[in-house]
Amino acid sequence: MKAAVLEAPGRMVVKEVPTPEVDDYSALLRVEAASICGSDVRILHHGNPRVQPPAIIGHEAAGVVVRVGRHVTRVKEGDRVAIGADVPCGQCRWCRNGLGNNCAINYAIGYQIPGAFAEYMLLPRLVLEEGPVTPISDRLSYEEAALAEPLACAINGMELARVGLGKTVCIIGLGPIGCMMIDLARVMGATKVIAAQRSQTRMEIARFYQADVYIDTSREDLVARCREETNGEGPDVVITACGSVEAHEQAIEMVAHRGYVNLFGGLKKDARPMCVLSNTIHYKECFVTGSHGSVPRHHELAVRLLEKGLVRVAPLITHRFPLSRIEEGFAAMEGRSAMKVIIQPHTD
Repeated sequence: MKAAVLEAPGRMVVKEVPTPEVDDYSALLRVEAASICGSDVRILHHGNPRVQPPAIIGHEAAGVVVRVGRHVTRVKEGDRVAIGADVPCGQCRWCRNGLGNNCAINYAIGYQIPGAFAEYMLLPRLVLEEGPVTPISDRLSYEEAALAEPLACAINGMELARVGLGKTVCIIGLGPIGCMMIDLARVMGATKVIAAQRSQTRMEIARFYQADVYIDTSREDLVARCREETNGEGPDVVITACGSVEAHEQAIEMVAHRGYVNLFGGLKKDARPMCVLSNTIHYKECFVTGSHGSVPRHHELAVRLLEKGLVRVAPLITHRFPLSRIEEGFAAMEGRSAMKVIIQPHTD
């Protein structure tokens, strides 16, 4: 089969590799769509301790099961499934209690487990027993199903931020996940959604999602505008769906008393430390949370929301490339001309 093999940081080569062999407890997935994530871009250029080249990365995927081992019961040949990233070990206290994304081992597809930038990928026993492998209906395209993985991460973050009925939610950063969060906030009961973004290109795409307020942070004072839109009190929930330390600081500055901040977007390793007056948190009695990844129940919920059209991801898919042109897909992501790039391994 053909696969995009990460041979070293900065070097990915599309070449022929052996098709994975299925044993009694595994299954083989024909990958129909795989989306490039920002973390894939970072792995390509800077590596990752959990990725040992030569490796096949890619963790946002969907496809059809074409072969199963004789003891496999979770899937059968012909099943259409979406695949998530984080795979619980199933043994530690975190995994046993449904918090596998906090596992010390932190298994993930496209990291320790060979990923989706290939024509076929193996679903090994651990993935089938513990991981995010979710059936999808015929009404959901493979491309949309591949985006269940980032949506699952968004669900995790918004759960931790206690988004609920009647809340005002501010989302800073309108990349793919920020846009998904506009729909997701509505699903979870928010009555006012404030969306903030610096890039004009992304702002135009984000307007499809019809947030109540859009703030251009290149021209407007984000904190002042958010207070203006909330009668001076600040949003009940602020989510930083961007990798900006300034956004993290602004979120805590403007969140309402007893409100929640979710620091969703991770920062670069060389980012300066965040500067926050702890008294701000103290007197507001606000809650500052972080989130990363998801657990299998989040992935299953994400698929169901996509199937019902409650969260819309088709407008976010701006580029498609065959596997042979995956480098162009990565370039589109890095140049920020793309929102979501889909790799189609079986398209010429």
